[in-house]
Amino acid sequence: MDEQKEIRILAIESSCDETAAAVVVNGRDVRSNVISSQIPLHTLYGGVVPEIASRKHIEKINLVIEQALSDAGMTLAEIDAIGVTYGPGLIGALLVGVAEAKAISYAAKIPLVGVHHIEGHISANYIENKDLEPPFLCLVVSGGHTHLVRVCDYGRYEILGRTRDDAAGEAFDKVARAIGLGYPGGPKIEKIAKEGNPEAIAFPRAKVSGGAYDFSFSGLKSAVLNYLNGCRMKNLPICEADVAASFQQSVTDVLVEHAMRAVEEYGMDKFAIAGGVAANGTIRSAMKAACEKKGVRFYHPSPILCTDNAAMIGTAAYYDFIAGRRSGLDLNAVANLKLGES
Repeated sequence: MDEQKEIRILAIESSCDETAAAVVVNGRDVRSNVISSQIPLHTLYGGVVPEIASRKHIEKINLVIEQALSDAGMTLAEIDAIGVTYGPGLIGALLVGVAEAKAISYAAKIPLVGVHHIEGHISANYIENKDLEPPFLCLVVSGGHTHLVRVCDYGRYEILGRTRDDAAGEAFDKVARAIGLGYPGGPKIEKIAKEGNPEAIAFPRAKVSGGAYDFSFSGLKSAVLNYLNGCRMKNLPICEADVAASFQQSVTDVLVEHAMRAVEEYGMDKFAIAGGVAANGTIRSAMKAACEKKGVRFYHPSPILCTDNAAMIGTAAYYDFIAGRRSGLDLNAVANLKLGES
């Protein structure tokens, strides 16, 4: 394929509670990135309500696509392929994006490329880091996923470890709810933790038997809940900032320890983080310091590219597209799609 030719991808993301569309050129040049967030709506319920999310996607999806094309100064006639998240995620939410992408593909006779959501998060690192190329290690930490991945090549991954129970972001949400901070938990815990002592409470750092790089945050979440319940039963004062800071430090220590052990074992000189929790400043700073200590180049997307967005899907779709991968009009949403599956 002629490398000089511009490959223009219209990307759609609707896996959870963000309706997003973007136009990405040649994988790393983002011409537009439109996100319609549902966070204020779901905050009323303390978390994402799948049925409400699906309905909102239906309301917003045409609008965000039209805005993305307008912002990019393009029409559908100038688009070379449609990239769309088809899993994992909330099945109803995914179906909205997949149906929309298939309809556009069919009507406009544009090739369709189904994209794995986690692959999209990993690919977000390519957008602002023009020098980053595989192989490298990537830690994906979000509300639904915690994966330590070796990126062998574009579109080719080896999962070294994953969570056995709660994802890191899920633990943040549950602990925030228990403290009384509300939803979304990640930003609220990070904010209040700045006022607390990360060494005030000795919360556990879980190790998983038989999985050197696997994660477990369920025990940590339970330890926080037990601490809070114990204090309330004994009428002891609770310093919410100390609880948040100590919990956040426990998560940070586990993520950094696993990551640096993998860097050593696999002899990697590049390390990246991705996903919504990668926007956490404490985690990012700790990972950067650990990488600098080992002489490893550290990469991370800007916060706007850490949360769910369509630009990252467009980047992943580009590399699939130039590799010759296409999806048919029988593409379906897969709620529990594993990385590497198709």
